[in-house]
Amino acid sequence: MERPTHLLLAASSFLVIFSTFVSDRAGVVLAQNLTISVDVGVILDLGSMEGKRCRTSISMAIDDFYAAHRNYRTRIILHTRDSNQDDVGAASAAVDLLKNVQVQAIIGPQTSSQAEFVADLGNKTQIPILSFSATSPSLSSYRTPYFMRATFNDSSQAGAIAAIVEHFGWRELVPIYKDSDYGAGIIPSLTDALQDVEARVPYRSVISPSASDDQLDKELYKLMTMQTRVFVVHMTPGLGSRLFQRAKKLGMMTDDYAWITTDGITNLLDRLDPTVIDSMQGVIGVRPYVPRSKDIINLTAIFKARFRRENPTAEPTDPNVFQLWAYDAAWALAMAVEKVGAPSPVFQQRPSQIGNYSDLGKLGESHTGPKLLEAISKTRFHGLAGEFRLSNGQLQSSAFEIVNVNGKVGREIGFWTPVSGISRSPVSSKDRTGLKPVIWPGDSTTVPKGWQIPTNEKKLRIGVPVKQGFNEFVNVSRNPSTNEVTVTGYCIDVFEAVMQALPYAVPYEYVPYDDDESYDNFVYQVYDKKFDAVVGDVTIRFNRSLYVDFTLPYTESGVSMIVPVKEDKSKNTWIFLKPLTTDLWLGSLSFFFFTGFVVWVIEHRINKQFRGTPSQQLGLIFYFAFSTLVFAHKEKLESNLSRFAVIIWVFVVLILTSSYTASLTSMLTVQQLQPTVTDVNELLKNGEYIGYQDGSFVSEMLKGMNFGENKLRNYSTVDQYAQALRNGSAHGGVAAIFDEIPCLKVFLSKHGADYTMVGPTYKTVGFGFVFPRHSPLVPDVSRAVLSVTEGDIMTGIEKKWFGDQSASPSHSDSVSPASLNFQSFGGLFLITGAVSLLALLVFFAMFLYKNWKGATTSESSLWIKIVALAKCYDSKDLTSPTFKKKDEVIPNNGKLNQNGHAQGAVILPFFDGSQSPMSISNHSDINFASPDEGMSSMEPGSPRIRSPQAEAFEELSEIRIERAV
Repeated sequence: MERPTHLLLAASSFLVIFSTFVSDRAGVVLAQNLTISVDVGVILDLGSMEGKRCRTSISMAIDDFYAAHRNYRTRIILHTRDSNQDDVGAASAAVDLLKNVQVQAIIGPQTSSQAEFVADLGNKTQIPILSFSATSPSLSSYRTPYFMRATFNDSSQAGAIAAIVEHFGWRELVPIYKDSDYGAGIIPSLTDALQDVEARVPYRSVISPSASDDQLDKELYKLMTMQTRVFVVHMTPGLGSRLFQRAKKLGMMTDDYAWITTDGITNLLDRLDPTVIDSMQGVIGVRPYVPRSKDIINLTAIFKARFRRENPTAEPTDPNVFQLWAYDAAWALAMAVEKVGAPSPVFQQRPSQIGNYSDLGKLGESHTGPKLLEAISKTRFHGLAGEFRLSNGQLQSSAFEIVNVNGKVGREIGFWTPVSGISRSPVSSKDRTGLKPVIWPGDSTTVPKGWQIPTNEKKLRIGVPVKQGFNEFVNVSRNPSTNEVTVTGYCIDVFEAVMQALPYAVPYEYVPYDDDESYDNFVYQVYDKKFDAVVGDVTIRFNRSLYVDFTLPYTESGVSMIVPVKEDKSKNTWIFLKPLTTDLWLGSLSFFFFTGFVVWVIEHRINKQFRGTPSQQLGLIFYFAFSTLVFAHKEKLESNLSRFAVIIWVFVVLILTSSYTASLTSMLTVQQLQPTVTDVNELLKNGEYIGYQDGSFVSEMLKGMNFGENKLRNYSTVDQYAQALRNGSAHGGVAAIFDEIPCLKVFLSKHGADYTMVGPTYKTVGFGFVFPRHSPLVPDVSRAVLSVTEGDIMTGIEKKWFGDQSASPSHSDSVSPASLNFQSFGGLFLITGAVSLLALLVFFAMFLYKNWKGATTSESSLWIKIVALAKCYDSKDLTSPTFKKKDEVIPNNGKLNQNGHAQGAVILPFFDGSQSPMSISNHSDINFASPDEGMSSMEPGSPRIRSPQAEAFEELSEIRIERAV
C-alpha cells in the first residue's frame, strides 16, 4: 500500500510543475504577441575598447529595463552600427539605419565631430539623436533641436578650471587643444571664466589631430620659450597621451610646470597605458563627480561578466562615467518609447518632398519623432550617474571631482561645485575648503608660481635712458677702452634692490636708450618688444598705461614749480602790521570800542570814574578798552555785569596778543626771503616764460594749463635750471620751472638758497618700473617694491644719492608765514561779543524795570518818556552802594566832649531830601553845628547820617570843614 501512495504523490507533483511551466510559457508567448517592437539605432566606434564597453552598457540597460517592467507593451530592438572611428563612417551608418531599418531614435555616436553629422541627419528626418559622450559646446539643441545630450557640456568645467587657477594664484594659462570643434568649443567659456578670476590667456596652442611627433615637439619648444608655465590640455585621450609623452621627453614635466586636463582625458585615466600615466605624474585633472552607489557596485560585477562573454579576448574593467551615461541614456529612451508607443507608418513624406529622389528625400520625416523628442525631454529618474533631467537638451552639471595623477591612478584632492566652489568634500562645509596636498610634476610639493624666465632665451633686456642731466636718477657711462657700459643712479639701485627681494632669480641686462624725443617714445619701446622692461625716472601716466603695465610707484608724487626768491624789503617799516590781516585789524578795533562802550554804559550811573564831561567820557571809553591790551586798566568796576564782560574780553586779548607776538617774531627771525611769484595765474597774466625738463610729460600738462607753446622752454640739467631762473623772462630765461617733486628736490639740494618751491602741487602717481602688458612679473615686483620702500633700504638709497633731505632747504623755509585773519579768531570774537551784548541787555532791562514808572507818566508822549529816561540815566544812581556813604566824623586828637562826641568835630548838615541839589548849592552861608549844638536829640557816640542830597556839596563842605578845624 505504501508504493502506490508514493507513486500518486510523484504524479501529482509532476502535473503541478508541468502546468506551471506551460502557463508561464503561454504568458510569455502572449506578451510577445501583444508587445510593439521599436527599432532604435546605436552608432559606436566598435573598433575601440571604449566603444565595446558602451555597447555592453547600452544592451544591459535595455535588458534590465524590460526585466523590471515585464508588463510594458513596447520593446526596443537595438540595431548597432560601427562608425569605424570616422565622421563619414558615422554619417553612413546613420543613413543606413534611417533608410533600411527606419529606426525611431539613434543612440550615439561617441565623438562630437561624428555627432555633428548625425545630428543634421536627425534634424532633417525628425529622429531624436541621443548622445552620451559628445560634449562639444558647438553641438546645441538651438541649432539642431533633435540632438539631445545625455552628458555634460564641456563649458560646464570651465568654472572648475578657473577656480583651480585662482586657488593657486596663477595669472596666466595657455590652453592646448585639438584642432576641431570639440577642442575649440571650450575656449570662449574658459576665457570668460579666467577673466572672472583676473587671469588671462596669452597664447593658444592648437594641435592638429594628425600631428606627428616632430610637430608636437615643435609646438612644445615654442611653449618653452614663453614665460607661462600653466597649461590646460583639452583633447582626446589618444592625442593627449602622445602630447604628455613628448612633454616628458623635452623636460616639461618638472617642478616649474603645472598641467591641468579636462574630463576628456581625466575620465579615462584608468584606461591609459602605464607609460602614459608615468609621463603624467603631477598632472591635475577635472572630471564629473559620480558617487559610487550600491547600484554601481552591483552593476560592475554583472558588467564585467557580460563584457567578458561578448569580448573574450579583452580584459574587462569597471564601467566609467561614459558607460554610466550610456546606460542612463538607453534607460531614458526606453521610458520615453513606452509613453509614446510606435504607430505605423514611421516615416511620411511631405508634399514638398515629393519628387526628391535622394535617399533622405525619399525617406521623409518621422511621424513619431516630435512626440518622442518631447517625451525624452520630460523624462525624470535617478540613474546610475545621478539625476537624469535634461534642460535645454542636455544634462546639467552638479559637481566636478579634482584629481591629482600620482602613482598608477588619479588621487582625489577635492571637489568643485558652482555654488560652493572648491572644497575637500562634495558636501559644502566651511571647514573643508581648499584642496588636499598636491604632488606636482617632478615630485615637488611646492606650488609652481605659474611662470618662469625661459632658460633657453636671452636675459631680460632692461631699457635705461641716457640723460644729459639729473644723473642722480640714472647715469649711463661707457668705458672708452673696453666699451663696457656702466649704469648707476637712484632708480637703478632701487630696481636692483627690488630684484633681490624677489623669491626667485631673474636674469637681466641694461640696454641704454639714447633718444631725447620724449619719455612716451621710450616707454613705447616695451610695447614694441624692443625692451622687456624700462627702468628710470619714468612717471606712471594714464596714456602710457594703455599699452604697458606699471609696478607700484617707488617715489613721492606730484608736479610743482620753483621760482627765484627776493629779499622782503617791506618788513623794515611796516612789518608790524603784517601779522594780522586787514579784516582782523578792523575787527579787533571794532571789538575794542564795543567792549569799552558796553563797560561805560553799565558803569556810568554807579561809578564816579566813568562820569565827567562828554569828551572825558569818550576818551575814557577808548582808554579803558585799549588799556586792556596790556592789562593796564586801573578803573575799579562796580557792576558784576561789566566785570564778567571784561573778564571774557581780557581772555580774548590774551590769545590775540600771544598770536600776534608769535607771528611777528616768526616774520622777524625766520622769514628772510620772498618768492618772486606764488600763483600760476600771475604767470599767465604777465605772459612769463616757463621752463620744464626736456622729454618730460610736463610740457603737455603746461599746455593744458593754457600756457602757449611759444612760452615754454626746455632744459636738461640742474645748472641750466639755475641759469634760466637767474636770467628771468626778460633776458632769455624763465620766471618759473615746472617739474616733478623728486627732480625739484634734487635742484633745491644744490640751489636751495636762491630758489624755492611754491604754488599748488599737481597730483601724479610717481616713478614706476615699466613691463609689458599682463606681464606675470608685475605683481611680484610690485610686492617687492613695497617691501623695499617700507624698510631701511630705501632710506639708505635716498641718502646715498640725495644726501640728508632734512638738512636741505625745505619748501616751508622760504615761504613767508601766513598772516592771521579774522576767521582764525571768529569763535573768540563771537563769544566775547555775545557776553558783552548779553550784559548790556540785562543792564537795560534792570534799568527800565526800576525807573520806568518814576521817570514817566501815563499822559507823557513817547518822546517825553525817552527824554525823561535819558535824563534819569545820565544822573547818578543814588541807590547804588557807591553813593550810599556814611557821614564822616572828623576826630580832634581822639578827644570827646561831654556829649560823647569828638571835640572839634564838624557835623555835616542834614538834608531831608526836600531841597534839590541846586537850591542847596545856592546857599553861601551854610551853618555848621558846633560840637555842643543840636546834639541833644542824638545818642552819644552815634554817627551823623549824611543826607543823599548832601553829596552835591561834598567838595565845598570839605573845604569849609578844613577851615573850621
